[in-house]
Amino acid sequence: MRVSIIYGVFARDFRKQRKRIMLTLIALAWGTISIMLLLAFGEGMRLQLTTNQRGIGDGIVILWGNQTSKPYKGMGKGRPIRFTEDDVEYLKKRMPELKHVVGEYSTWGETIKYKDKVVSEHVTGIYPEFEEIRAHIPESGGRMINDLDMQLKRRVAFLGDALEKRLFGDEEAIGKQIMVNSVPFTVIGVMKHKLQMGAYGGMDEDKLSIPATTFMTMFGHRYLQVIIYKPQTLDNMKSVERRVFEVLGEKFKFDPTDDKALWVWDIVENQREMSNILLGLQIFLGIIGALTLLIAGVGVANIMYVSIKERTREIGIKMAVGARKSYILVQFLLESLLITFLGGVGGMAVSYVLTEGFKRVPIESDVLEFLGRPTISVEIGVMVVAILSIMGLLSGLFPALKAASVNPVESLRYE
Repeated sequence: MRVSIIYGVFARDFRKQRKRIMLTLIALAWGTISIMLLLAFGEGMRLQLTTNQRGIGDGIVILWGNQTSKPYKGMGKGRPIRFTEDDVEYLKKRMPELKHVVGEYSTWGETIKYKDKVVSEHVTGIYPEFEEIRAHIPESGGRMINDLDMQLKRRVAFLGDALEKRLFGDEEAIGKQIMVNSVPFTVIGVMKHKLQMGAYGGMDEDKLSIPATTFMTMFGHRYLQVIIYKPQTLDNMKSVERRVFEVLGEKFKFDPTDDKALWVWDIVENQREMSNILLGLQIFLGIIGALTLLIAGVGVANIMYVSIKERTREIGIKMAVGARKSYILVQFLLESLLITFLGGVGGMAVSYVLTEGFKRVPIESDVLEFLGRPTISVEIGVMVVAILSIMGLLSGLFPALKAASVNPVESLRYE
């Protein structure tokens, strides 16, 4: 059976049922546009929220000391757990499964001044590793705190981009001198703008960061606010967490099963939960779009049934002269797939133009910045093609079975 024959039959039917087929093609295109745009918005949201989640750091766990809730080896409950630099070194030595372990100091309400601008802000004492584990990426022309700054206890400052705007406006900040509690500091870098879904102690864009060694000298803080660690692999975060409780339990003399002794924020687990939520949202949006497309599939089946009714005599003659049932079956299935293909391709083309056009519209919006713009991925294209193929087959299958079951003798008497 040649494709040209199928095409000739389809063209003849199209001329006979032009209005009905055109309406069905429009319905198919509209259904395809619906499912493509819904999935594109879901994909854009997924990609953007994944980026936003990494704003606080990728693959890290944040650890706070709390207080014991269980008696242990003759000691009562309610003992406070507070971290120092020694605890960071202790974890590094005892847990080779950790890629990074670093502490952070914090103080709030410190006076920061540049010329006549005075603000009260959050100041943190950090380490060079923050560039990687906490996404403190400097803008072009600046740099992050380095090892030499730590060794020499330099008075250098790394600014969050929002804080830089409040202090300097449109003026260049790098290389300028600011006063922190009347102590001069030189700005060495400004954080590259990032979106951040989670935070502790405020957003990074609002912080002023200085070397941890300088912080201890200036403010005299002994205790860290948090310890941040990143495992070598992210495959089994819970086992690493249990090991952290065991190691610190030995040092601080608390029960390793006392989950109140330490507060743990597992960013990796949060990211996995959010990924599952977004996957569920995409499936939900896909189902809504598929239902819209299903209505168009009913239209395809209706056309095929009408076509069979009008071509009953033709089918009977073909079968009387030796055409197999498989020939008739394949012919009507191919016609159904052709209608579905034409409508689907049109809808996919329009969807692609709309999403790419929307991406290029210069809209400044916090909502768009947070939720992202619609994005059509290869996976979405494959999914829509699969749905269209299944729908085309199902829309043509039952009419084709009906056509293949026509009795040649009865059909010749059909008017």
